[in-house]
Amino acid sequence: MKPISYKEFIRRLNNFGFNGPFPGGKHQYMIKGNIRLTIPNPHRKEISVDLLIRLLRQAGILKEEWESH
Repeated sequence: MKPISYKEFIRRLNNFGFNGPFPGGKHQYMIKGNIRLTIPNPHRKEISVDLLIRLLRQAGILKEEWESH
């Protein structure tokens, strides 16, 4: 795995069936079924591998699925 841009992260989550991003309190979020995934703010250049792994775990996406999708 490697760091990913915010736009690419959103695009790939959409490919996995997530809708959004929607405005939230301090952070935006995306929804798929009963999963509400809070996403980082887009002001940073890239999403780190550590944060990406944590977000994928919350989204119920395996690393193998993410890399092959």
